[in-house]
Amino acid sequence: MPQSLANVLVHIIFSTKGRQPILAKALRPELEAYLAGILGNLDCPAVRVGAMPDHVHFLCRLSRNLAIAKVVEEVKKGSSKWMKTKAAALRNFHWQNGYGAFSVSPSEAEAVAQYVANQEEHHQRVTFQEEYRALLEKHGLEFDERYVWD
Repeated sequence: MPQSLANVLVHIIFSTKGRQPILAKALRPELEAYLAGILGNLDCPAVRVGAMPDHVHFLCRLSRNLAIAKVVEEVKKGSSKWMKTKAAALRNFHWQNGYGAFSVSPSEAEAVAQYVANQEEHHQRVTFQEEYRALLEKHGLEFDERYVWD
């Protein structure tokens, strides 16, 4: 086949270092746009980006030329540098070391996009830790609680 084509959708989640709730509501729309911009520059167009006080979600189409780890590395690196310029209180901003990445069927893309869009409502009932554990379990990922949080 002379042409390489792919439609690999990935739902990625990571939190602020220590799950500190430092992503101010007023900053979140700008952060979401910035994250989407980084993803676009990586040829991983964002389907939906959602930020909460202590974590972010995004659904994107993975570039056929990049590994998930490289995408997350670049998104974290670029957005962390940007965050440090936004306020004095953010000069020491860091994302957590790890991340969660979950494959998404194209038939489920709209449902996952809505899930990402409805984070504020969702987190009125469920904490980030509860949400993350549930996603790990739903996707059949075994984990050791000692190494999930940093």
